[in-house]
Amino acid sequence: MTVDMISKPHERLAEILAGEMEAVNTLIRTRMASEHAPRIPEVTQHLVEAGGKRLRPMLTLAAARLFGYSGDHHVRLAATVEFIHTATLLHDDVVDESAQRRGRPTANLLWDNKSSVLVGDYLFSRSFQLMVETGSLRVLDILANASATIAEGEVLQMTAATDLRTDKSVYLQVVRGKTAALFSAATEVGGVIAGASEEQVKALFDYGDALGIAFQIADDLLDYQGDSKATGKNVGDDFRERKLTLPVIKAVAQSTPEERAFWVRTIEKGRQQDGDLDHALGLMDRYATLEETRQDALGWANKAKTALEVLPDHEIRSLLRELADYVVSRLN
Repeated sequence: MTVDMISKPHERLAEILAGEMEAVNTLIRTRMASEHAPRIPEVTQHLVEAGGKRLRPMLTLAAARLFGYSGDHHVRLAATVEFIHTATLLHDDVVDESAQRRGRPTANLLWDNKSSVLVGDYLFSRSFQLMVETGSLRVLDILANASATIAEGEVLQMTAATDLRTDKSVYLQVVRGKTAALFSAATEVGGVIAGASEEQVKALFDYGDALGIAFQIADDLLDYQGDSKATGKNVGDDFRERKLTLPVIKAVAQSTPEERAFWVRTIEKGRQQDGDLDHALGLMDRYATLEETRQDALGWANKAKTALEVLPDHEIRSLLRELADYVVSRLN
């Protein structure tokens, strides 16, 4: 494979971790099987095989490799992380009534909401079976807490998404729940299983937390600025779905009474009409909230890089640093 073909940090990580990732993929295929309910592998395979970077399980493998781990529990933990992620995607698409993910029809569209919810529950159960097999109570504690935090973040988002009182602190709480919790758990358990020191495990957690926040802020910004072919989403989907993400939160905070009435009508009451998205973009441009949001994402990426400084000097550490830059490079 040429350097050009693997120029992105996650692609180089995948190349370095190829053998272990293949073991993870084999384990995923084995554990998503069901003797009695063929609908389970049908639905799961649709999402698992849809592509995606497999970033979260790679972070677990990378953290373990960073400390020279030679066992196989990191493979189980990486599969656990991917199962938790896939389960949350199945549930999210039902809650959001989404019709597209990664440029393909969602499972709830191809099958139904019941199948998506129940298969998501099955994958959560499988993830706990896998994490128990490591025999580490601390690993179980980290991933169980992450699962609870993810669910809590989703419920908070549901209640805060259309409430114009939602501010940046609540937004970050949602992001830490729905995205950063699994990033930080993925890196943390990799260090724990490899016997890293407490300071190093804390650094891995901080890296995953900041990386996840930068990743989600960038995603939310790309909803208004991105290329739909690259993101797999239509520009303005969050606006149409009445989601209060950071660019809008910042615009609402500075709005005049007339502008606030617009946000009340379109976001809180959901009475949207032709031209509203363009008007919303105009307001965000007026207050430079898209650029402010971009700076926030860059700030979190820098925090992720700073967290890495106490970790061993290693090729993996360099790639993790580049990965922090990469998740926000999409905003250039």
